[in-house]
Amino acid sequence: MSTWTLKISQFEGPLDMLLYMVNRAKLDIRDIFISEITEQFIQSVRESENTVSMDEASEFIRMAATLLEIKSRAMLPREEEPEEESPEEILMRQLEEYAAFKEIAQDLQRQEQDALKHYTKLPEEYPLPPPTLDITGLTLEGLLAAFARVMAREEAAGADTTREAAHRIYRDGHTIPDCMRRIMRTLRRGEISFQQLVSKNIQREEVITLFLALLELLRLGRAQVVQDGIFGDIQLRARSQEEKDLADQ
Repeated sequence: MSTWTLKISQFEGPLDMLLYMVNRAKLDIRDIFISEITEQFIQSVRESENTVSMDEASEFIRMAATLLEIKSRAMLPREEEPEEESPEEILMRQLEEYAAFKEIAQDLQRQEQDALKHYTKLPEEYPLPPPTLDITGLTLEGLLAAFARVMAREEAAGADTTREAAHRIYRDGHTIPDCMRRIMRTLRRGEISFQQLVSKNIQREEVITLFLALLELLRLGRAQVVQDGIFGDIQLRARSQEEKDLADQ
């Protein structure tokens, strides 16, 4: 059905050839008989055992409807305000769009055929995935328990840990990257517990930032944590280069 050819007294050929004739004023669309086009299209559908595509059917219906409007206006002339775009112009624009889409489809098909002639070489080395968190002996319950103990200690020391304080905005300048550098400087001097790391912090916001910075260091594989038991304190230490290399393998 994709090769359907129209044969009428004024024209013979496919839809894009009709566009060619119309654009060069070699064919007056008003002389086309819609009934003749419809009969030929239906006959072609029958001969092709109803294998017509939805695109072909919708394109035919749209063109026939536009032609029918042209015929109606010609047979029943009446005074009307001029339209922004005449039915003839609408049909010509639709035919031009059809030809443009057909040309693009043919170009894409050529590109597809050219691509089949080439083979893609995979890279010899694949980038290694990011290191996994090293949380040996650490559980979620233990992590939360350690954090809760720190917050309880700060509350006992006079820090404001109320719900209202949690919604205040502090301009203390403590960011996660700053706290990451601070933790690494401390760990280079040796192992330390999380309790000791925040022993001098009385602001809840800084404790939370330090905790998030620690999680980021664990994700990057730059620090290691060990915990003895669920309620034991969390011990922190920097990872050596050898340990990083083994974790990346």
